[in-house]
Amino acid sequence: MARKLSSIAPDWWDYTTLDADLIRDAAALTPQRMLQLSRPGFKVVMYDTLEEFYLAEALEYITAWRQSTPDNPVGICGPIGPTEQLPLVARLVNDLDLNVKSAHFWGMDEWFLDGREVPPTHPLSFEKADRELCFNRIRRELRMPDANLHFPKADTTAYRKTWSGAIRCAVMQGGQGDVKHWAFNDPPRRTGKYKNQPPAPEEYRRLATRVVDLHPLTIAQNARTSGGGNISLVPTQAISVGPVETWKAEKVSIWQAGNHDNPFGQRLTCLMVSKRIADTAVPMSLLADHPNVQFNYYRHGLGSCEVEMH
Repeated sequence: MARKLSSIAPDWWDYTTLDADLIRDAAALTPQRMLQLSRPGFKVVMYDTLEEFYLAEALEYITAWRQSTPDNPVGICGPIGPTEQLPLVARLVNDLDLNVKSAHFWGMDEWFLDGREVPPTHPLSFEKADRELCFNRIRRELRMPDANLHFPKADTTAYRKTWSGAIRCAVMQGGQGDVKHWAFNDPPRRTGKYKNQPPAPEEYRRLATRVVDLHPLTIAQNARTSGGGNISLVPTQAISVGPVETWKAEKVSIWQAGNHDNPFGQRLTCLMVSKRIADTAVPMSLLADHPNVQFNYYRHGLGSCEVEMH
């Protein structure tokens, strides 16, 4: 029997097609109950201040890069949502005189427009943000060479080769969008063989870095968070690191300050990952099968799911 249609975009899969009991249980979670959802392989961490939150996120870069040597290069894969940690990373590297020349960095994703990745001159370019907020601020004598910075391109061949195992990815960071994705691993369209049921988790897990069509929620969210609300400015496709690469990361660390997803969404994926409920209508829930996942929350960004008219 076909699942219900999305309340947001009937031609797509998303979390509004889930069972009503799961939706209710997620909305009822308190921050304290979310902490109790930790289990082996999945850890929930709360931070009481934004300063501590973003410092902890920045320190994941430092911890990973400290492990790197010319003979055993180590890197981190990082997001653009959030970005507040990036200047802190550069400041820590500079103030600690940390030589990161052997270290690596993977950008998670990039916009795709007119048949190619957007150039770093594009105002929404993720590579532009990474360089301006972090790498260009690291002192030249400490900074890794450009060859160690891996940004996804329309031709994903070179990017995917960097995940072959020669470089160890200590941690993949991410945020969570309104559609419950990491990177741009959005839910698929509701068409063809996926008309009545979304793809099975094991099928979605076989997806590697690729060009993806973006769910309408993702487009609206990025207009809200990065484009001043101008939806027409936001591309409808992107290049995204895939589950294949994600499962090569030793740890997946998701950072939620409350800016990119709402109180309900932050609770939903926590519950699904904890209970090992993997459903490709909620791509983030597939992390239930990764052996080392940590969800990091700014406690005051969790808000409430109580109904309140404004």
